[in-house]
Amino acid sequence: MTGETVLTVRIFLQLLKLRIGITIALTSVVGYLSVAHQINGQQIALLTLAMLLGSASSSVFNHFYDRDIDRLMSRTAHRPLAAGVVRRPQRVLWLAAAFLFSGLSLAALTLNWVVAMHLLLGVFFYGVVYTVWLKRRTWLNVVIGGAAGSFAVLAGAAAVDPTIWLLPWLLALILFLWTPSHFWALALLLKEDYQRANVPMLPCLVGEKKTVHYIFINSLLLVSASLLPWIVGELGHWYGLCIFIACLWFIWLNIQLVRTPTRATAHATFIGSMQYLLGMFLAVLADKQLP
Repeated sequence: MTGETVLTVRIFLQLLKLRIGITIALTSVVGYLSVAHQINGQQIALLTLAMLLGSASSSVFNHFYDRDIDRLMSRTAHRPLAAGVVRRPQRVLWLAAAFLFSGLSLAALTLNWVVAMHLLLGVFFYGVVYTVWLKRRTWLNVVIGGAAGSFAVLAGAAAVDPTIWLLPWLLALILFLWTPSHFWALALLLKEDYQRANVPMLPCLVGEKKTVHYIFINSLLLVSASLLPWIVGELGHWYGLCIFIACLWFIWLNIQLVRTPTRATAHATFIGSMQYLLGMFLAVLADKQLP
């Protein structure tokens, strides 16, 4: 493989934001498994591929639209379009369109139109609502834009049975409330970056001390929502036990952040939010798979 080919592959993979895509696909699989009585490996594979394609579409568009502010932030300045590696950035829009068309077609033709609808809404919220409308205008960007991830779990459940709604919507609510705590903790670590790019993230507007209190309040809402599937009887004792432990641990991290708002505690809360999400996923799977 030549050096030019390696560079092209690297650029392509960077445009896809695979870590986000894998998280979205995993979220949809959890939605699937939360309501499935029988597991269909082919359905899961098709669902995963469709979600990866949809996520890739919105990620490529995000690279294109945000290339001007990406080059101002140290975390994103190396991205292909921000760094000027791609000579004609507009061409990647064709790639984004191809990914979106492929993902929607795959979902609609092999699963059902409800899955395709949730996939489209997820792409729309990330690509248009968050990236275009909210990110540069308001601190509510990650609050409202966070709905993009919620549609993944709804898509997964719809792949099994579009008429099952209560548990999928409760899980979607959890994901919606998880996003602000996760991204505000990250914003504490990247405050200077966002200030240089003039992106109105919460720490840039209200300061770090107020932000940690906002994170704490949101995390209380998050853990309250996380208990709802157990309280209403949609999930059983295994979920209740696992999520209760996860909630106590995550709130403890938030308390440490409020008491000592340093980069170390912000980083611990940011990492802890990802671990909390994984713990919630595992709690759902344990409840469905264990007797």
